[in-house]
Amino acid sequence: MSEQTAAATAFEPPTLEGFEQALELVHRVTRRTPLESSRFLAEILGVPKVYLKCENLQRTGAYKLRGAYNRLSQLTPEERARGVVAASAGNHAQGVAYAARELGIKATIFMPLGVALPKLQATRNYGAEVVLEGATFDETSAAAQAFVRDTGAVYIAPFDNVAIIEGQGTVALEMLDAAPDIETLVVAIGGGGLISGVAAAAKLRAEREGRTLRVIGVQAENTAAFQPSLDAGHPVTIKTRSTIADGIAVARPGDLTFEYVRHYVDEIVTVSDDDIARAIVMLLERTKLVVEPAGAAGVAAMLNGSVKATGPVATILSGGNIDPLLLQRVIGHGLAASSRYLKLRISLPDVPGQLVRTASIVAEQNANVVEVLHTRHATELPISDVELELHIETRGVEHGQSVVQALRDAGYEVRVGERY
Repeated sequence: MSEQTAAATAFEPPTLEGFEQALELVHRVTRRTPLESSRFLAEILGVPKVYLKCENLQRTGAYKLRGAYNRLSQLTPEERARGVVAASAGNHAQGVAYAARELGIKATIFMPLGVALPKLQATRNYGAEVVLEGATFDETSAAAQAFVRDTGAVYIAPFDNVAIIEGQGTVALEMLDAAPDIETLVVAIGGGGLISGVAAAAKLRAEREGRTLRVIGVQAENTAAFQPSLDAGHPVTIKTRSTIADGIAVARPGDLTFEYVRHYVDEIVTVSDDDIARAIVMLLERTKLVVEPAGAAGVAAMLNGSVKATGPVATILSGGNIDPLLLQRVIGHGLAASSRYLKLRISLPDVPGQLVRTASIVAEQNANVVEVLHTRHATELPISDVELELHIETRGVEHGQSVVQALRDAGYEVRVGERY
């Protein structure tokens, strides 16, 4: 029997009772986070309602506390005495650290050398011993596994564990308690722990109520391992590329989460980094919520047209732990991706008054100049010309087009840059 066949044979379908027991357990430490609604997204999708589950407001800033507490609560006294260890660059680390503190268990967390300072400080503040080791997450994970072999500590996997999955699935039960009319759930996928629990819990609840419910998974296009795995019939490892959504940047599905996704998820779509950046900006402007890139993946899928639905739709803002420096860059990128920032290159005759004239045309169109670069040394320029680079802020695509057209109508040659 192959390894993949064995994994499928060993899969035991979860029960609704298991998720309900987990919900009662995790509520000892977790918040019942708000379920907000977005009229803006509902209008875009053409559906009655769009709900946003605000796990970015959860303790530790993410849903991960649910699975971590459920898992640690089930350790035997002997296992608790040995302590726990995890490898993580962020939310799993904080969830395990917080849960261990609440249960009186010693926690050791291995984090990569380049981990963001806010995540490092938060994990330490929750009482865990943090070991910085490894330039990549694979190296960090290997160091954690070596620690387990040397000390006998219990390794707490980030997603490929039944107790972890049941803990994450409690999110769905809270959502359906607050909005029983939900027909479609849109859930981000990294290793698959969140969507495994949410999809299974939601569908089991819907089945008990005699109705159906659809689940759509969302992956970052640069780290989309699940669809190739489903096509192959078993988990496969892909070559990943850089993505701002590091929280869902996983090269291979878990063996267990693969089975859950195969059984309970109806469709998987992907989103680009531009899509995610636009979603973060939209959430800031429209909902006043700060959401990390992985947490905005569901909204990104709605904005890019990947989600097709008729009834009420819901997604999970799975985390809000974003480094302020990254947030600054993402906002700029998102505004550029939405054509709210434009970079214009304008060829001008090298005579006095041209800069004032172009600035006046932009001002007449009610656009705002953010930055100006002026050069006469570019080799491709005629000797009698200069190039003006204007970074301007607009209200969107149509407004940007009107600014460009006004400059061209005035006789200027204008090139529009792809990025701000």
